[in-house]
Amino acid sequence: MTTALLRTADELHARVRNGRRAVVMTMGALHEGHATLIRTAREIAGDQGEVVVTVFVNPLQFGKGEDLDRYPRTLDADLKIAEEAGADAVFAPSVDEVYPGGEPQVRISAGPMGELLEGATRPGHFDGMLTVVAKLLHLTRPDVALYGQKDAQQLALIRRMARDLNFGVEIVGVPTVREEDGLALSSRNRYLSPQERHTALALSRALFAGRDRHAAQEALRARAREVPATRARAEALSAIGESRAAADAHAVAKSVPGGPAGVRAAARLVLDEAARMQPPLALDYLALVDPSDFTEVGEDFTGEAVLAVAARVGTTRLIDNIPLIFGAAP
Repeated sequence: MTTALLRTADELHARVRNGRRAVVMTMGALHEGHATLIRTAREIAGDQGEVVVTVFVNPLQFGKGEDLDRYPRTLDADLKIAEEAGADAVFAPSVDEVYPGGEPQVRISAGPMGELLEGATRPGHFDGMLTVVAKLLHLTRPDVALYGQKDAQQLALIRRMARDLNFGVEIVGVPTVREEDGLALSSRNRYLSPQERHTALALSRALFAGRDRHAAQEALRARAREVPATRARAEALSAIGESRAAADAHAVAKSVPGGPAGVRAAARLVLDEAARMQPPLALDYLALVDPSDFTEVGEDFTGEAVLAVAARVGTTRLIDNIPLIFGAAP
């Protein structure tokens, strides 16, 4: 198939639509993570539908001193990746096409969630992000829009905007794509030197350490449910050398219900070690949050949570996260 390159909304609107339109929004510099989004969009749209990839480096979501001018522009390569992944069209508008007359006076506010974590580190970032997403949703008029779960707070805010403002578009999150060494795919990975990349691996290792601690706690709680704390059962277990395992399971189940503190501690240990590496990792935040509002979860929390981290290595800032489920049914 040949992927059409469109520069204006009029060109996009002139296309004949058959079936569902699925949109993947990017800032270009496409990689395998974006290709996964496009392939998923192709599956959702089907053979009769249409997949549109937007390529637009949005100036509104870059703060003072951030890498707007440095951000890679690789449209020719992006077109090739989009075509190979199954896109029907790439919509790559100019700044003037998206913001005729200059920066918009009316913008979308991200609200309280937009002031936490990424929003606290990058004031105004989410207002700019939501404003351009709203604009691109109106310009592309999709039935479904797909976003990567690596940007978990962004995804949560887009879902909230679509729901609160009745956008009438289905928002789909696609799992994070990682390189073989665990580093989450990002357009900014290309900035890392070999030494910086080695340090940057601490982000995913910290998340995996938290996940592993959580899995161990869940296994112990499950063990405790299977091993009632009765004298007869304890004697039977002792006879086959399992009494200590049963006791440990009951102790962990009672002392750390849900285990958010243990998850945070396991992840923090990896990050503290990385802060002593050369070059060092400079942590922005480590958080275990409720994805509905991105506030920190308490020790009695049950349900889905997001373990999120952001840090700088050299001049490059990276983010990553993984989902966890607390309070599995007995």
